[in-house]
Amino acid sequence: MAKVETECKGRSIVVTINRPEARNCVDGETAQLLFEAVQSFRKDPDLDVLILTGTGDISFCSGADLKNAESLIARPGADESGPMGISRITDLEKPTIAAINGYCLAGGLELACWCDFRIASRNASFGDPARRWGVPLIDGGTQRLPRIVGLGNALYLIETGVVTDADHAFHMGLVQEVVPEGQALPRALELADAISNYPRVCLKNDRQATYGGLSLPLSQGIRLEVKIHESTLANPEIVEGLRRYAAGQRPPFPRPPAYS
Repeated sequence: MAKVETECKGRSIVVTINRPEARNCVDGETAQLLFEAVQSFRKDPDLDVLILTGTGDISFCSGADLKNAESLIARPGADESGPMGISRITDLEKPTIAAINGYCLAGGLELACWCDFRIASRNASFGDPARRWGVPLIDGGTQRLPRIVGLGNALYLIETGVVTDADHAFHMGLVQEVVPEGQALPRALELADAISNYPRVCLKNDRQATYGGLSLPLSQGIRLEVKIHESTLANPEIVEGLRRYAAGQRPPFPRPPAYS
């Protein structure tokens, strides 16, 4: 069995870390296969959304394979794409979702943060216990975590090495939905299907403007948004969309789970 498996589901691709015997930790071979999967997704015009997950219910990804850590650094291209395979890729133009089951730790947390958003099973857990051995976050964790959960929450996770449950991660904003155990991937596929049915140019440009504005002052970010959406307003998609709206068409949209 390959250490990373891919399967197309409609207009989505599910990329699965497949090392359940090692809690889906990532070695050099796994990192390379992740990189190749993302590059294939990037080039395929028939695929709209990538879902990253792990085999089984025990672990999404428990981080780097610390027993074979040298293979991560030695992998050709590791400096450009990141030791874990994909964490330094910042120019992907299509949505990505993490479907998280079980352990999501250290480098695995960094992979989850690489995705646009995260759906967690009830049994998911998050943190950086590799802090105990002085292993650094060098797959984007120190940069993405503050952007996702804010500085205080990020430093809480980074400095303490605490491992937190799915509910705490949800309240931090680290995950966007918590679903019953075993349902993270089905829910991610449901959301991916909805995303695939939206007009593509508008969604692509909204996503680009969101990421592009993160490091800009508000006034510059607004100007960037206007510039990027010039192509949206000139695209026939918007004319067709407004025609369908005027005709009374109201396609359903996904709703989040109910929380008590």
